[in-house]
Amino acid sequence: MTSPDVGQSAPDFTLPGITMVDGEPVKAHFTLSERRGHPVILAFYPADNSPGCTAQLCSYQDELDGFKELGAEVWGISRQATGSHEKFARTKRLGFPLLSDEKGDVVQAYGVSLMGVGIRRSIFIIDAEGMIAWKHVALVGVTFQSAETLKRELQKL
Repeated sequence: MTSPDVGQSAPDFTLPGITMVDGEPVKAHFTLSERRGHPVILAFYPADNSPGCTAQLCSYQDELDGFKELGAEVWGISRQATGSHEKFARTKRLGFPLLSDEKGDVVQAYGVSLMGVGIRRSIFIIDAEGMIAWKHVALVGVTFQSAETLKRELQKL
């Protein structure tokens, strides 16, 4: 499946996830359409605790206040279960939701599936109206879009 384009409506979804709040895990279901009114950064990543994913998500954690100042939320999405996400978030002190797409339905809807790896490292910025405002879908590799790049794109909204 191809990735939806900038300017298109973001595919809606509901996924289970985990957020660490004051050092304790809070499990919930996250529905994209319920976040209308402010931007959401969807950060698709291959695996909890892998070197590239750890560097990427920790860099977003370091800039979480900057994203919040721009009215945006960050959601990490991978195919691991919430138990794996909880360990990852607790160990790395991540304060944003990590969502579990174990069946791969959302990965497919966003066109970021990669044979043998599971997920292409990808970012989608969803605007307040639920439209895709910006995206980057990696071909392969461990490079990722910097928090500064994401903040620049958010400032354009």
